[in-house]
Amino acid sequence: MSWLRKLERLLLIVGVLMLALYMAALIHRTVLAKAELLRFKTQQLVSAAHPHGVALTTTATPDFSLWAEQRIKDYQESLAEHFAPAIAILRIPKIHLEVAVLEGIDDLSLNRGVGHVAGTANPGEDGNMAIAGHRDGFFRGLKDIGLGDTVQMLTPSRTESYVIDRITIVERSDVSVLAPSPRASLTLVTCFPFYFVGSAPKRYIVQASVVNSDPANAHATAQPQSEPGSFLQQADAR
Repeated sequence: MSWLRKLERLLLIVGVLMLALYMAALIHRTVLAKAELLRFKTQQLVSAAHPHGVALTTTATPDFSLWAEQRIKDYQESLAEHFAPAIAILRIPKIHLEVAVLEGIDDLSLNRGVGHVAGTANPGEDGNMAIAGHRDGFFRGLKDIGLGDTVQMLTPSRTESYVIDRITIVERSDVSVLAPSPRASLTLVTCFPFYFVGSAPKRYIVQASVVNSDPANAHATAQPQSEPGSFLQQADAR
C-alpha cells in the first residue's frame, strides 16, 4: 500500500504545480493589463503638455460578440507581445469601434489592432490612407456601416473626420482602390465574404473622404516607401 501513498503524494504535487502555473499566468496577464492602462494614462498627461510628440494607444476593450473564436484567442495572446506605439486611433461611432492603428499589416499587428498599409498616405497627410483589418476580428463590424456614416482618425495633434462615400467589393488582386488621391481620403480593407470558411476570395472596401482638414497639412504629401497592395493580394483573414 506504500506505493499507493507515494502515487497519491506525487499526483498531489503535480496538481499543486499545475495550479501554481495557472495562477502565475493569470497574474502575469493581469499585471500586463494594468501596466498598459498606466502607460496610457501617463501618455495622456504627457500629451496635454507636448501634444506633437506623443504616440497614441487605446484601452478600449474590443467587443468580441462578432469575433471568431480563433481570432479572440489570437488577440488575447498578442497582449503579451511588445508593440511600437500606435500611429493613430481609428473610431467608427456607428459600430462602437475604437482600435489602435499600427504600422504594418503583419499577422501579429492585425491580431492586436488594424494596420496601416505601407506606401499609402500617413495619418494627417493628404492622399489616400489605407487601413487593413481582419474580417473575423476588428473589421467584422464593417458589414453594418453604410454611406454617410462617420469615421474618425485620431493622432497626437488632431482628430480628422471622414464621411463614407463608397463601399465596394473587389477581387483580391485589384489594388486600384489603393491608388493615390489628391486630397485626404481613407480606405478600409478587409477580406470578404465576412463568414467565408477558408481563404476569402474577395476584398470588402470602404472608402471615405475627409470633411475637416487642418490648414497646416494642406501641402503635406505621402512619401511611399514600398508598393501598396500586399494585403489585398496575399492576406487571408481567417
